[in-house]
Amino acid sequence: MKIRVKDHVKLSPDKMAKTALATTPRAQLDVYCLGPGQSQKAHVHADQDKICYVVEGRGRFGVDGAQEILEPGEAIVARAGTSHGIENAGDTPLVVLVVVTPPPPHV
Repeated sequence: MKIRVKDHVKLSPDKMAKTALATTPRAQLDVYCLGPGQSQKAHVHADQDKICYVVEGRGRFGVDGAQEILEPGEAIVARAGTSHGIENAGDTPLVVLVVVTPPPPHV
């Protein structure tokens, strides 16, 4: 299955936009789109690993209290049970590919 990520980039004026691009029994691929100033509050998934890869923009990623600035071509891993969140740290849209494994149970 071919996915043109740029065809799924959509910004929401009031909050982070999240789109599921593909789901299998073992993983899910999402694209997160955050406008300047938008964020996803820190939260924990007890049984899921999350890998975030920056496609466009500049983001501040918090994992277990540590903060990292990521730019296009960089990724970060939040293992199951660790607190993690994202903030757009720039003045342009932040586009992030996110792999979640296993996929959320509500899918």
